[in-house]
Amino acid sequence: MNWTKKHLLSIEELSREEIDFILKNAFSFKEILSRPIKKVPALRGKTVVNLFFEPSTRTLVSFSLAEKHLSADSINVSTKTSSVMKGESLLDTAKNIESMKTDMVVIRHSSSGAPKFLAERIKSNIINAGDGLHEHPTQALLDFMTIKEIFGDLKNLNILILGDILHSRVARSLIWGFMKYGTWVTLCAPPTLMPLYLNDFNVKVEYDIDKALENKDVVYILRMQMERQEKALFPSLREYIKEYSLTYERYLKIKNKSIIMHPGPINRGVELDGTVADSEKSVILDQVTNGVAVRMAILYLLNGGTNE
Repeated sequence: MNWTKKHLLSIEELSREEIDFILKNAFSFKEILSRPIKKVPALRGKTVVNLFFEPSTRTLVSFSLAEKHLSADSINVSTKTSSVMKGESLLDTAKNIESMKTDMVVIRHSSSGAPKFLAERIKSNIINAGDGLHEHPTQALLDFMTIKEIFGDLKNLNILILGDILHSRVARSLIWGFMKYGTWVTLCAPPTLMPLYLNDFNVKVEYDIDKALENKDVVYILRMQMERQEKALFPSLREYIKEYSLTYERYLKIKNKSIIMHPGPINRGVELDGTVADSEKSVILDQVTNGVAVRMAILYLLNGGTNE
């Protein structure tokens, strides 16, 4: 197939075929990461601005490395170093950046819909690196790549998404993608951390973590996002750990061929035990590696590349 989209804004807007096409390219780019010289000229002469209005380590570094591996010129702009601190609007910031003849803008923003807002108003390619509580499409894509690498396909797998689902844009992107593949999805969280949008999806909801962990191929753990909670949604962190943390004792009950995933950053001892994060079932660092390959593929395709 030929890639036709100008922007990457969400998993919701992608077809299963488009997701497969991105992953096909990502697997090709992953081979480049094993070379002594990790560089190809695919984006030579192109300029990419990483416009991050929220803190980030993995996503920002991953995009920066992907741009460098593709020979693009890139620059990172954060809120603290931009004129936003002086009252400049998002649109004015983006238009000023574009007037410097940039080709692509990778944006992370606390407001849902910010990437779409820019895509409708400036000419550069826009990539959503996480917007509010809406979506985090590149994280979901690297997760799909990691799962396919291990299981060969996403169809007919039993997936558990565990933790702070209410505040997770990653969960929303994952669910959209899994639904396109016909994957079996179970969600487990305290009732106060289950969002209303789940009514739109064919997913199973389970409040008992021990029942939820039974016969799962993938256990995907979400970070407890205390910074997004405007009020206490459970009695205490100690209570949450007791009822919903993936402790080592619970880990021992998971079936042998299961894998443990987490989008990072990890709160060790909160959503999962440190020994679980470092266990042989954990593919958390594989997710990080695949993030560079996936983002290389997205940048390449938005620049008009094809998989030939």
